[in-house]
Order: sequence, then C-alpha cells, then structure tokens
Amino acid sequence: MELATIRGWPHRTPDTGHRTPDTGHRTPDTGHRTPDTGHRSPGAPVFGLSPDWLLHDGRPLAAATVLSHPEQLGRLRAACPEAAGTAVLAGDPCYDRILAALPYRDRFRRALGVAPGQRLVVVNSTWSPGSLFGDDDSEGDLLPSLLPRLAAELPADEYRTAAVLHPNIWHGHGPGQIRAWLDRARRAGLALVDPLEDWRQALIAADCVIGDHGSVTYYAAAIGRPVLLGAFPGGALDPDSPVAALGRTAPRLRPYDGLRAQIDHAVDHYEPGRYRAQAEHVSSAPGRSAGLLRRAFYDLIGIPEPAGRPALLDPLRLPSYAPAERTAPVHVLTRLTDASGPPEIAVVRCAADDGPAGEDFGDDDFGDDGSGDGIGWDAHTSVHEDTPDPGRLRIADVIVRYGAADDPRVGPPAAWAAEVLGRHPGCGLAVYVTGPGHCTVRTRGGDLLHLTARPAPDGRPDLCDPAAHASALHAWLAGGKSPEEAVSSGITVVTGRVHHRVDVERAD
Repeated sequence: MELATIRGWPHRTPDTGHRTPDTGHRTPDTGHRTPDTGHRSPGAPVFGLSPDWLLHDGRPLAAATVLSHPEQLGRLRAACPEAAGTAVLAGDPCYDRILAALPYRDRFRRALGVAPGQRLVVVNSTWSPGSLFGDDDSEGDLLPSLLPRLAAELPADEYRTAAVLHPNIWHGHGPGQIRAWLDRARRAGLALVDPLEDWRQALIAADCVIGDHGSVTYYAAAIGRPVLLGAFPGGALDPDSPVAALGRTAPRLRPYDGLRAQIDHAVDHYEPGRYRAQAEHVSSAPGRSAGLLRRAFYDLIGIPEPAGRPALLDPLRLPSYAPAERTAPVHVLTRLTDASGPPEIAVVRCAADDGPAGEDFGDDDFGDDGSGDGIGWDAHTSVHEDTPDPGRLRIADVIVRYGAADDPRVGPPAAWAAEVLGRHPGCGLAVYVTGPGHCTVRTRGGDLLHLTARPAPDGRPDLCDPAAHASALHAWLAGGKSPEEAVSSGITVVTGRVHHRVDVERAD
C-alpha cells in the first residue's frame, strides 16, 4: 500500500492542486490522501501514479519512487511511463510495523479496556467526500449518526467501540469540531484513537472493522480482520487496484438495519484467508522494508551502508490504559438467573439517547438481540456524576464516579458516596470506581461495601467495568435481598457469555 517519492535536487515540488479545505463540506474536497489506494475521479488520472503527481516539465520529480508491490509498477508504467525508471520496490514499512506487533494483540486490547468476551469494533474513515465520514449524496452522511447508534445498540459490557479518522479530517476541520460532531458517541463510550500513533494498534486489537476505501481498512483486511464496508465509492477507484478488488470482496454494512446482528455475523462467519489476495498485494517484501529502503537511500547518496548495523523500524508503542468511561446515561437491565443459589445476576447495559431528563427509557432502547425484550428483566438507570445534564442525576437509580481513592478533591470514596446520597434522595446506590475490578458503594440503607472482581487464572485483573458489578448488586438489593447474602458468598455477574466472580465485603 505504500507509495512514496524520494525527491532529488534541484527538482521542485509540483503544484498538485487545491489544498485548502472547503469549510462548507463535511469532508474538505482536497482529494484522497492515503498512499496509492487507487483513488480517482471519473475521467481523472489515478491518484499518486499520474503525470500530474510525478512529472514537472515532462521530467520525473523524484529521484526514486518507492513502491510496495510489482502491481503498482505495472500501473505506473501504464499511467506515467516517464517515471517508471525511478521505481524502487522496497516493501511497506507501515505494514511491517503492524506485522511485527501482531503478537502483542492482547496488550493492545487491554490498553483499550477490552475485557475477555468483549468484541472491539473499530470504525474507520479516510479522507474524501465518498468516505464514511464524507457527505457524498450517493453514500449519505453516515458516520456521525452511525457512532451513537453503535453505542445504543451494542451492550456496553460485550462490545467496545473505537474510531480511527484520517489525520486530514482532524486537520481540515480542527480537533474541536471533530469532538463536537462526535460528542454523543464519545460520552457513550467511544474511543477516539490517535490518528498518527495508535491506529495500527487499534487495528491489531479489533474484532471487526467498519470502514471504506482507505488504506486503514485495507490493512485491516490484510491482517485478517473481518471488514464491513460502510461506504465505498467504487466508481471513483481504478478498477485494477487492490482496493477496488477489496470492494468486490468485502460485505457491505446496511446502515439502517440492526447493527449488532451484522457485526456478529461478520465475526462469527469470517473465513480465515478470505482476504489473502489483498494481503499479498500490500507488500512484495513483508518484513524487509527497512533494509530495502536504507539501501535505496544510501545508493542515492552514493556511499556504502553502515557495516554490522541492521536496518530497523520503530516498534509500535503500547498505548496508555484508556477504558471506556461513559458520561451519557446508561440504561441497565438485570435479571436474577438462579434464585436458589448464591447471587447470580445477568446485566445488560447500553448507553441511552440524550433525550430530556424526564423521559422514560423503553425496551426498544436496546438492540434486536432479544436481551432487551423486557420479559423477566428489571430496569434501572445509571448516571455518571459528570453528566452534562444535571437533571439526569435527579432521576438516577445509581450514580457513578471514576477516580483514584485518594483524590483529595472528591475522595475518599466513603465520604463522596455519603455526599452523593445526601444530595440526591432518589438515588439508591452511589458507586466510586477506583480501578480495574474495584469499586466502593454505599447503599441507601447506609451499608458501605467494597466490590472486588476476582482476577483471571493468570492473575490479570477483570477488565469488566466495575459499574456493571455495582448495578448487579443494586438489582440484588432492590429485589429484597440482603447485603449479608452478598457479603457471605459474593455475587456472580453475567455479561453476555462471561461470568464475573465478585467478592463483596463491608468497608466499615
């Protein structure tokens, strides 16, 4: 997928056309920026391979045009034969860094707070009017409406969502505007991934990628991730390009149908090797780009390469731990799964729409998987203390806060919980989450309890949001059960197919 030019003196940079974002267009119409994905407008030259990009006064601009695969060389010879003599096949360093980091997938998943049993859905958009974030009339304005729907339809403890947007989207509109457009989805738990440093890690960690014709989606397919195409302007692509072939192979997202069923089908019915042909066209020299590029650089300079020093690429960094923290209201359904034994409570949580503070939640706030059919389930509302709508706190059954136990501004947890219950008489449980697997709760009856999720057999902490454990305890107590039963045997919280054992102990 990599196409680059190494420019040689005294050539000057060409005038490549309009570069200023059109601020009246959601996606500024500056053309596709992703390296050679085969983008072209009808009747226009192929992006990156045409004389407009590669020649000045009929001469090649670059001393070397770096290609990742021979198929690009064939298209270069057809589109701009004058530049074919500058071609250097040197693989794809971006792809090589991804391949080298594949063994660390579990670490990248944990960095995003993805727990065992959760599915990570990464939504990606490139840079063009026909992209997922674009406003091309033929595709619709999908992404800003798609992301809140994902939050509302996917149970929070069974799915994690993240968005990877092309850097030029951020640059063209500004970070403030992007965050404003995606505010609802962010407050519902969406992670906005760093577009320069951490997007590769997100692809490696993903269970499913919803994307378009950009190279990020192509990389996802190449490393074996199930892909759903949310937008794909096939008529604007070179039909002979690998990306156009991906568009003929990958399934399409039906944006106005239920999203969960489509995502689950894409993951559950994915056939390994489905995108083998796409992977083969990313690079003709996987794992070797650093050495090939260094050799090309030193050949241009005219000096020998350093002896005894291997050419290396920077490894992908491990992102900071950033679990989901929802400041949007959360609609919670609970059900006691076994009334005869120790407390076992099924919990399904979904971010609620930001309607007026007095609106009731309906069973259709959940997806169509049957978990929200209302039969045998009890409902309550959990609200983050930092919700933008303070009116939500007035009707909240559970109020949640995340922070360090020794935070002098709001802690300790016992004092904060007492303050919250005193301020909000309708609240039945105040929950202070202090870290992975840990929270302190105070009940309306005055019981102060510590909830601690038992770690995995390998000692790693349970990454399920402790607020889900607290909602299970709230349901247990609201059903007339006593805290002593939970303290004596602990509780089992069921999210999807995963059972979480949670110890309950009195803090006082």
